[in-house]
Amino acid sequence: MEQRFSYHHLWEFTKEVFIRMGCSLEHAKLASEVLLAADLRGIDSHGIARLSGYVRLWEAKRINAQPNIRIVHETPSTAVIDGDAGLGLVVAPYAMEVAIQKASAVGTGWVSVKNSNHFGIAGYHAMKALEHDMIGMAMTNASPLVAPTFAKERMLGTNPIAVAIPAKEQPPFVADFATTTAANGKLEILQRKNQEAPSGWIQDKDGNPSTNPHELKDGGALLPLGGDREHGSHKGYCLGAIVDIFSAVLSGANYGPWAPPFVSFLPLAPDPVGEGLGHFFGAMRVDAFRPADEFKTHMDTWINRFRNATPVAGKQVLIPGDPEREMYHQRLQDGIPVLAPVVKDMKDVATKFNLNF
Repeated sequence: MEQRFSYHHLWEFTKEVFIRMGCSLEHAKLASEVLLAADLRGIDSHGIARLSGYVRLWEAKRINAQPNIRIVHETPSTAVIDGDAGLGLVVAPYAMEVAIQKASAVGTGWVSVKNSNHFGIAGYHAMKALEHDMIGMAMTNASPLVAPTFAKERMLGTNPIAVAIPAKEQPPFVADFATTTAANGKLEILQRKNQEAPSGWIQDKDGNPSTNPHELKDGGALLPLGGDREHGSHKGYCLGAIVDIFSAVLSGANYGPWAPPFVSFLPLAPDPVGEGLGHFFGAMRVDAFRPADEFKTHMDTWINRFRNATPVAGKQVLIPGDPEREMYHQRLQDGIPVLAPVVKDMKDVATKFNLNF
């Protein structure tokens, strides 16, 4: 069972929740926009379904609603930002803006972030570069739920990577993906629907393949992209490790198994190696490489040729970003579907803050 709500309705409610948590109006508006960008693009695991989780983190005093976000080290093309335990939904846009400003000045900008929290979907942040004729990149480490290839221990997060590239007449190329076979939020959706997980998503506590979406609660782990060694999980493991190092080892955030969990009921690691979660952002001015108009014309050629690749029977060749863009327009018009358990969560949050949902 699900209900549909307009984007505006969910945005207003989410904004009021963040304000009740102590956020400024500016931060509450921005955090709501970033969070609901996931729902609009069809990434339901990272949108309104996460709101109650942020509230619980705030109640556990792990989110600072009024952070002093600041640059603690920089060069003309790089910066390290301390998010002061703020909402990643607010810290990340600040950091991406710094990367864009540096790229405007010297061609490229690279920013690592420490002392932050979950930042929503990576694609939102990477796409901010598009309006400046820049290529954007965004990545983050996350709760340690993933076992490296051949391991039983949970060492990495789902650690997404997003890259956004502008085109001329065609829509932009936007790749936004977890470095696991599936994000944890996909398991949460299966749990709400009482459905099994596909093979290759998770393993039990002994390292055996499983289809039980509740496996993580019993000591199991998510699997790197590929699922197993024969299908290339070592490559997914490498990708997740790269994100962890760029986001956290480089910035001074917690990395690997020390990354703080998103759920508030799990304790923080007793021996932290850094501060909070880490992110990494990049912005590259296209005209730092070749004239922007020339590049975008060739991106149109690239996109058109790939979109018209000969498909297998009954299928259509897509460009990264196509499904999300179509979902965005559909949901703006028809509303955002919200599963019954998430609606209940929203009502509980509304009761907690004396709001109407």
